[in-house]
Amino acid sequence: MPGSTDADDLWLRRYRPIADPALRLICLPHAGGSASAFLPFTRLLPESVEVLAVQYPGRQDRRMEPFVDTVDGLVAHIVAALRPWLDRPVALFGHSLGSLVAFETARHLERQTPENRVAHLFVSGRVAPTAALRSTVHLLSDEELVAKLAELQGTDPRVLADQEVLRLTLPAIRNDYRAAGNYIWRPGASLACPITVLTGSEDPHVPTDGARAWHQLTTGAASFHSFPGGHFYLTEHAEAVCRTIQTAAGLAAPRSQPAVPPAVSVRPREFS
Repeated sequence: MPGSTDADDLWLRRYRPIADPALRLICLPHAGGSASAFLPFTRLLPESVEVLAVQYPGRQDRRMEPFVDTVDGLVAHIVAALRPWLDRPVALFGHSLGSLVAFETARHLERQTPENRVAHLFVSGRVAPTAALRSTVHLLSDEELVAKLAELQGTDPRVLADQEVLRLTLPAIRNDYRAAGNYIWRPGASLACPITVLTGSEDPHVPTDGARAWHQLTTGAASFHSFPGGHFYLTEHAEAVCRTIQTAAGLAAPRSQPAVPPAVSVRPREFS
């Protein structure tokens, strides 16, 4: 299957295979999102980084598969799919719902692997689980859910106006919101890996205090980066986001790119 890691493994997409990567970046999409959301990362990150993007069931080529409607369920499948890929340092990047899944995946991997192969956790567009209020978005009517998607400005308005497309996509979106809404924070050991928090400066769903709260969940370093834009800031600023990933992960930026992203307000060690 093009883009898949293996014909028997539908959970991961390996769009640009790299023979000897210094780092594998595991990318986890937002509610209703798919692995292809991270295609720009495969082009913008240096060749020392291999991107593995997670494909949740119930969408695109997995649209006929049953949904997984809990974060724990997603994590269990993802951890199993990652086992063959832990021969290199692994970092996790999640956006919105993907941040919760990335965080719990990092917790699971650190418990399973004493050598701590989690090199870094990048959380985007999400307050820390300790600061989150219980969401009921999945209980909205179809019309209300479409209005919510329009508010987030991450979906082409033409898609939201196409009833046939909505009929096919809304079930996956609602399922993912259900997974996020039913997530329950369970206290436990702090992560050892560094956490980098990325937000859109105009995202009403990620207040600064909630984003800062991520620092409480690691004994490692924590940093905060605010980009211009709303909840889906990373669509417009993918290049700057990738430069931030490179810097945080200690990877040299290509010579053609400036060392400091001009489109992002970077405040490393903001939490200290």
